[in-house]
Amino acid sequence: MLAMTTTGPIADPMMLVIVLGASTVLLLVIGIVLLVAWLRARGRARRTAFDRAAAERQRIDLELGLAEQTGRLRIIRELHEVSVHALSVIISQADGARYAATADPSAAARAAAVIAESARTTLGDLRRVMGLAREGEASASPQPRLKSTRELFAVMRDSGLEVEFDESGDPFDLQQGAELAIYRILQEALANALSYGGPGTVARVTFTWGVEGLHVKVDDDGIRASARRDGLDPNDASAVGYTIDDDLKALTDEPSGRGIREMRSRAELYGGILTASTVPGVGFSLSVVFPALRFHNGVHGVKLDRS
Repeated sequence: MLAMTTTGPIADPMMLVIVLGASTVLLLVIGIVLLVAWLRARGRARRTAFDRAAAERQRIDLELGLAEQTGRLRIIRELHEVSVHALSVIISQADGARYAATADPSAAARAAAVIAESARTTLGDLRRVMGLAREGEASASPQPRLKSTRELFAVMRDSGLEVEFDESGDPFDLQQGAELAIYRILQEALANALSYGGPGTVARVTFTWGVEGLHVKVDDDGIRASARRDGLDPNDASAVGYTIDDDLKALTDEPSGRGIREMRSRAELYGGILTASTVPGVGFSLSVVFPALRFHNGVHGVKLDRS
């Protein structure tokens, strides 16, 4: 009995110390957790405030940049109108000099002097247009040519698009503007193939050269590529979601997105005809036919007067 009463009073204080120690540790842990949570919340709040301030600065910079670009484009448009009018005058003077040369050689010489002076003035305006345009660019890099398509294909392959290229016929030299238009059309078509079809899409690019024209064709299998990525059989109509109604839709509906409109505008500058359509169960097809690209200078059918 004496041992039990002696042990009891000793055990109770020990238990009390243990409980108090555990409680202290628990409170310390809770305090540390709360402190860490508060610090994280404070950090997130600061980052949020910083992001908002950065976004606001970016918005202001974009608005200022847009206003600056708008003003620059307005000046470019005005100088462009002046240059077009001046070129129409130069062409009229050249025609007059050609007819006057047979009757009065001295009149032709005077007309040639006027033409030279008008051309110098117009060239100055065009150089101002180029200067204004380049001011809005980060760097004035040279425009791509058709020979740059190899680099374009390499970039698209690195991005996951499988590009196949085939060329037939006898290529002929093109004006730089025509080459740029074809390059930009190819760039947009391949970018769309990768965007809608995804990695693994096969894009087949075909150049068919004629005596005077060029046929550019870009076909992709974006629909089948999506099925392959999902582990489905691309030859199974149900797997790619193909129905008979898709054939009718492909025949009656023509894509008309911003990219298609821009490509069509580029093609029309050089007498080209662009058609685009979805190939049901397969992917997308783009065709651009330039009937007389060899001798087309981008002026035929364009009104040169200001009206």
